[in-house]
Amino acid sequence: MEKLYEKTINSKNIYEGKVFNITKDDVELSDGYKTIREVVHHSGGVVIVAETNEQILMVQQFRYPTKEILYELPAGKLDKGNEDILSAAKRELEEETGFIAQNWESLGFIWTSPGFCNEKLYLFKATNLTYKGQHLDEGEILNYIAIDKDEVFEMVKNGEINDAKTIAALMRAYKL
Repeated sequence: MEKLYEKTINSKNIYEGKVFNITKDDVELSDGYKTIREVVHHSGGVVIVAETNEQILMVQQFRYPTKEILYELPAGKLDKGNEDILSAAKRELEEETGFIAQNWESLGFIWTSPGFCNEKLYLFKATNLTYKGQHLDEGEILNYIAIDKDEVFEMVKNGEINDAKTIAALMRAYKL
């Protein structure tokens, strides 16, 4: 079996933004072939399956790139640097829904688009919720709603929920 690896020969930063950076890398593949990889570097994020009384907290928000309102689980970016992932999950759940959770379970992580991006999302399940008050970030407009768990699964099946991170987190949380 052929050994799989890619060796970075040179890396050049070609874009630096608020949310991500992009590098253009010269690489050598394991068979000696040389090519270019454009890589989006992202600080990562968290996704939370928050459940209360057989309902799942979802958010609805307009997503500019898709030009659509999407149903998603509460989620958000890790602050650049070394933000603790559980602290980020707690912060995002409270900011977007107003709820805090007593119980937290790690569901691992997913790579969102590993063909061109290093974004790593950490998945959590949160239970035993208490409402404290929603406080969105500046420029963040969304609605949160509690939807019966069975209805959420039906929404995934019929294509009303198409957000990949949401579907992946639900799969992990409920072992579907």
